[in-house]
Amino acid sequence: MSHIHQITSESNQPLQVGITGGIGSGKSTVCRIFEQLGIPVYNADERAKALMVGDANVISKIKKLFGDEAYLPDGSLHRKWIGGIVFQDSEMLKKLNSIVHPAVQKDGEKWHKQQHGSPYTLKESALLFEIGSQIFYDKTIVVYSPKEIRLQRVMARDSLSKEAVEARIKNQMEDEKKMQLADYVIINDGRKMLVPQVLQIHQKLVAIFSKV
Repeated sequence: MSHIHQITSESNQPLQVGITGGIGSGKSTVCRIFEQLGIPVYNADERAKALMVGDANVISKIKKLFGDEAYLPDGSLHRKWIGGIVFQDSEMLKKLNSIVHPAVQKDGEKWHKQQHGSPYTLKESALLFEIGSQIFYDKTIVVYSPKEIRLQRVMARDSLSKEAVEARIKNQMEDEKKMQLADYVIINDGRKMLVPQVLQIHQKLVAIFSKV
């Protein structure tokens, strides 16, 4: 579990809170509830996509790793081609992550410093614990959803086969381990209401910020 980070010692600096969960767990839905409470949300996965086509240093490293085929003629990332490689080769996935994640961390830190007047910021990341980035956060949240529900959600959302979704799930840490590491857990099983869970965590984080 994380502890209050030295970053928060700066006057009026919001707490940094990381939120994660397995593919299809409903992280984005939960983040939208936090946004309704006025909390700034940084989507690490969306920013990663932007940096992979907009950051010259990241682009250069990806081309060196995968070759020029990694990008289409219009400059966009050849996602399907890269995905076909990294989801079958864990070493290539690690190498890709070692390029992208430090760039996202740096981008996220810059974003966080621009947020004022909020008790905390929320950074949404699919691989928060997998890449060890929990050390950068004051508190962490895991969104948990049963595997079968996650499979159905992602199959419908991304038009993928069950096997393809399971391959992606295998590249992520087991839910039980994430739940042990996190400070807070939100259950998204279709039965337990999300809003009361989010409100409870929000109140706790606001209370922590007021004491820092």
